[in-house]
Formats: sequence, C-alpha cells, structure tokens
Amino acid sequence: MKVILTIGILLCLMMPSVYAEEVSDKETSVDPAEKQNLEKKNIEICTHNLKTIGKAIQVYHKEHGDYPKWLSDLVPKYLADEKVLLCPADKKGGQPFHPLAKDPNKPVSYDYQLAPKLRDATMRARDMFGDVTPLIRCIHHNKNNNPSYSMLNLSFENKVYRAPYAWQNSLEKVYGGVEPAIDALENGLKKKTDIQQVYRIYAILHKLYMQAERREDAENLMNRFKSQMDPKNYYHGAVLGDMFKALDLRDEELQLFQELEKHLPKHRYVLQRLERIHKERGNEELALEYRKKYVPGLAFLGEMVPDFEATDLDGKPISIETYRGKVLLVDFWATWCGPCIVDMPKVKKVYDKYKDKGFDILGISLDTDETKLREYLKKNDIQWKQVYSGEGWNSPVSQKYGIFGIPTVWLIDREGKLISHNARGKLDKLVAEALKEEEKKETAE
Repeated sequence: MKVILTIGILLCLMMPSVYAEEVSDKETSVDPAEKQNLEKKNIEICTHNLKTIGKAIQVYHKEHGDYPKWLSDLVPKYLADEKVLLCPADKKGGQPFHPLAKDPNKPVSYDYQLAPKLRDATMRARDMFGDVTPLIRCIHHNKNNNPSYSMLNLSFENKVYRAPYAWQNSLEKVYGGVEPAIDALENGLKKKTDIQQVYRIYAILHKLYMQAERREDAENLMNRFKSQMDPKNYYHGAVLGDMFKALDLRDEELQLFQELEKHLPKHRYVLQRLERIHKERGNEELALEYRKKYVPGLAFLGEMVPDFEATDLDGKPISIETYRGKVLLVDFWATWCGPCIVDMPKVKKVYDKYKDKGFDILGISLDTDETKLREYLKKNDIQWKQVYSGEGWNSPVSQKYGIFGIPTVWLIDREGKLISHNARGKLDKLVAEALKEEEKKETAE
C-alpha cells in the first residue's frame, strides 16, 4: 500500500458526514431528468462516504497495525457519524450485496472486503493485483442490484472507481488502460509460482494481450502456461482451451479436450466443450451424442427410464416401476432451492387437476434436513411421495441420473418411457397431452 496518510484521529472525528435521507421511489411520478440528477447526487455522496471511511480505516490501521474486523468497529472513535456507513441509494437502510459482508453490529450498506470470511481471498487478490484491489464496494447505484452492472469501489490506495462486479475481468478500467494492466499482471506473476493460485490470471492476461493485438506475447504466455499446467486438471485445460480458441488453433483445442475426456470421461464441462467444438465444425450428430452424455435424461427420450430402488419418507420401498400404468412426473428439488419453491404451487395445481385421471408425482428431495423437509410438505399440503436420503447432491437417485441442477423435472409415460427431460414451464400442457395420448391407445386396444 502507498504510504498511509498521517492524518490525526481528531481530524477524522471532525470530518463532516454526508448522506441523503431516504427518498420514496415513486418511479411513475419522477421526472427522468430529476431522477438522473438524484442518481448523480447519490453517487457523489456515496463517493464521499467511501473516501471518508477509507481515511478512517487508514488511521485505524496505523494505530492497530491491522484492518478493522467490521466497518462498524470504526464507530465512534474513527467515524464520528455512523450514517456515513449508509449509501443514500440503499433503500433498505443497510444492506450490502454479498451476504458474507453483512455487518452484525450496525446497518452498513457497503460490502467490506475484509469481513472475516472474505479477508483471505481479498488479501490474496491484493497480493496479485496490488492496491487497486477493492477494499469496499457498493452496488446500490445499479438497476435491481444486478452484479453485471458496474459497482462503486474504494481501493486499498483510497481511490474510488467504477467497475463490474467481476472487476478482475475489466482490469483495463481498473488500471486505466490495457498496457498498464498487462504490466501489473506480469509483475504479479513474477511473485507467484503456484499454478493453482494463478491459473485464472493467465487467462485474464492472455485476453489482454489479444486485446492489445500482441499475438506473439499471447503465444509466449500460452507456452509458459502449458509448461506449468496439470494436463489432467479441467480448469487448467479450460484456460488453455480458451487460449487455443483465441489464437484460432482449433485442432489443438479439439485434441486438448479429447485428451481431457480420457481422464475425465464423465466431466460435464469437458463433454459440453466437446459438444460445442463439434457443433462449430458442423458435426451435428457427434455434437448431439456429446450433449446426451451430460444433459440428464436426454439420452432416455422415447426410451425406458432406468429404474432405481429407494425408500420414501415413510421407509417404504419405491421405484419408477411402482408407478407403471400412470403418467409420472419425477421432480428433483429441495426446500433450499428458490426456483423449486417458486414452481411448487404450479406443480401442485397440475397434481390436483390430474391426480384422479392417471397422473402422479414422485419427488426426489436433495435436502439434508429431514425436519425442514417434513415441515414444508405438511405446511404446503404436498401429498405425493418423496425419496429422501439426506445426502444432498450425493443422493443415490440423483447421482444415478447425473442430476447437477434443480429443479429438474422429468415426465414419464405409463410404460416407463421418458416423454420430456425438461417439463418445467410447460407441465400442464405436457401432462394433458400425455394423458390424452394414453386414452387414444386404450381406445385403439
């Protein structure tokens, strides 16, 4: 860090706090120009707040030889007015973006990057990127707090700048240009020898070299990386693959992932990458074969779904075979899955509508808390059976079918063949069509 300012504690205490009172968000009645002026003013106030907090941290650091555990530790000795900790655009009056940055002692709007569970990662980043690394961040000036928008950042050198949430991917903005960013990363790499810690840095630096149209340097960097990487490590392979692609070395990219497939034959991202490579080459059939390997259920479409053996929440044996003769929805879900809970009323509505017409549901819960699961089922009157192992993602049934994301919703016909591996969002229509199709078969017989 640059030399810490020798500002006295008294000066910090006398520093005026600047903040804005909450303004009701009546979007429809606010003039666009007025709203823009308000946003500009809020950014000015927030910038002042960040610099004020930054100076207080510098004094704290000089006195203690370390950074505060929480920003609230600065009050009242280093920050006379705790309202400086509130961003004027924070309508909740003290709500950081990152949950691990939430101050347990006082309302704080800002993401303090040295909060206990963020500190190690932040200090490693500072080790690599230097004092441009964000110390405090604010997302409250962005529409809907969307992290893809830029954030207001206070760096360790006490400067405020704007950058996207993933600031490491926009280093030309952080350093003030592509060339300064390249120089900074090259200097950082000289200090680091552990490829596990810096493999992502190679990816960023390679992009910067390509952006600067320094192809020879990009090729040299790629060769440096190849000499250090683990050829069996997917993440290293992904970095090298991106380098090959950027340099239009497509045969090398294909060969790389074919070799990775030998070591990681079931790795979803390896298979996904091979699917994309073959699709780009016009090999549609081969691309589809790879897609079937990593998309759960896709290979079973129109085919019998392999059965499983498990017990339901009551300890009774259950399997897909149990439901022969019915159109069955297999719902991979969990109470901690937001989209699952949002969809549940729709699923329940379809169940109530068709349960007496030859339709049923089987839940495969990826929960790890049985009490919480039972409470949710009872509270929401979920009547269909549930398979529960308590092993979360390692649930034997979800492992058998390669489930890696939820909600995953499969629809199976009365014979046990898969109708849809992605019934979410169109469930009512698919169930109605499946039941109608079964009626036709029965009539024909």
